[in-house]
Amino acid sequence: MRIILALTALLGVLSGSSCSQAQSEDPTAKAHKESKKGGKKDGKKGKKNKEDTLENRFIDAAIPGLSKLATFSNVPESSSLALGEQPGTFYTNADAGNSPTLYKVNTAGKLLQEINLPVANHDWESLAKDDKGNLYVVDAGNNNNSRKNLVVYRVNPASPQQVSKIPFSYADQTEFPPKKDERNFDCEGSLWHAGKLYLFTKDRAQQSTSKVYTLTDQPGQQTAKLIAKLAIPGEVTDASLSPNGRRLALLGREELFILEGNDLDDILKTKPKPRHVDLAGAGQTEGLVFTDDQTLIISTEQGSLYQYKL
Repeated sequence: MRIILALTALLGVLSGSSCSQAQSEDPTAKAHKESKKGGKKDGKKGKKNKEDTLENRFIDAAIPGLSKLATFSNVPESSSLALGEQPGTFYTNADAGNSPTLYKVNTAGKLLQEINLPVANHDWESLAKDDKGNLYVVDAGNNNNSRKNLVVYRVNPASPQQVSKIPFSYADQTEFPPKKDERNFDCEGSLWHAGKLYLFTKDRAQQSTSKVYTLTDQPGQQTAKLIAKLAIPGEVTDASLSPNGRRLALLGREELFILEGNDLDDILKTKPKPRHVDLAGAGQTEGLVFTDDQTLIISTEQGSLYQYKL
């Protein structure tokens, strides 16, 4: 009997100590333990609360407006983003060294569809989408600025075997490659607007200027017309225009630039000083698309998918 009483008393002491420790436990440490267990439950059996994670808490604290949505599954890397037909869906692709495949994904990171195109993937770096549902695959990655086989492929995902080609060259490039301080012919950002494709270069020379070129959206050999030079203190990896046309977003490596004006022509003409958003820690940011006037979706080559609220 004495042994039983002694054990009962000891259990009471240990229980009190455990409760005291739980009450005084640091919230960050507690969150860390929960994240290692896979996150808190949201009340439904087996379902995790993906938004309230330690990673998102750190991101929200460091970068207001940025939250992680998911990690892609079964997508080798993401070098671009374009809106899909259904809300919450997107198209993306991998760049040089990968297959000529479009990947349809959703905000949960799930791979919904693979679309193989009957063309080569020399260096797919950007996607654009028009108002008829056509995608423009910009095969214009040009690290050494020496390519002469630049091309944009126009395709409707519903008919992937019917691909039109827009081979092009830059109006102001005469050397392949040019001198090192003039290497600004690598296009990794694009968008479609009012019957035209806008190409944004990645400045590999000075990392200070993104040149903007236009093509028509019609098949056939073309010369890309230089229409603007934007002072961007970084290397542009993608571009997107808000639905109302008043915000131009340019993505860089772990940074974002926002330019505003009355419309795209006004932005490119007046060249306003861009608002800079530091995305340090997000990864190699490569894909960008507006879902509404206030919301951007960003992807990385490592497979992370983020949402950024302006």
